[in-house]
Amino acid sequence: MSVFIKLIRNFLGLFIATIDVLTRGFKTKRPQAQQQVVNTEAKNLALYQFFACPFCIKTRRAIYKLNLPIEMRSASEGSPHRETLLQGGGKIKVPCLRIEKNGEVEWLYESSEIILYLKKHFN
Repeated sequence: MSVFIKLIRNFLGLFIATIDVLTRGFKTKRPQAQQQVVNTEAKNLALYQFFACPFCIKTRRAIYKLNLPIEMRSASEGSPHRETLLQGGGKIKVPCLRIEKNGEVEWLYESSEIILYLKKHFN
C-alpha cells in the first residue's frame, strides 16, 4: 500500500475516532452492586483492535455505552498482542473479542456479533 493511501486511511480513522469521542452519549447506569458483578465478569474479556478501524470504533462505542471495563489490546504491527491474536484466534482480523469462560477461550470476530454478545450478556 502506498504511503499516500496509508496517510489518508490514518487521517480518516483519526477523524472518525475523534467524532466518536465527541458524540458517545452516556454510559449505562447500574446500582453499585450490579456494576461490581459486571466488572468482575468483564475481567474475562479482552478486545483486540486497531485504534482507527471503523468497526473497532463501533465496537468500542458499544462497550462504552454498556459501561463495560473491557481490556483493549492493540493488534497493530509490532504489538505483542498481535501474535497472541494470530495464535489464539487463528487470524489477524479486528475487532476480535477474547472470551474466557470456565477455563475455555473463545475468539469472537465481527463487530455486530461482538456487540450482540455484549448486549445479551450485560444489558
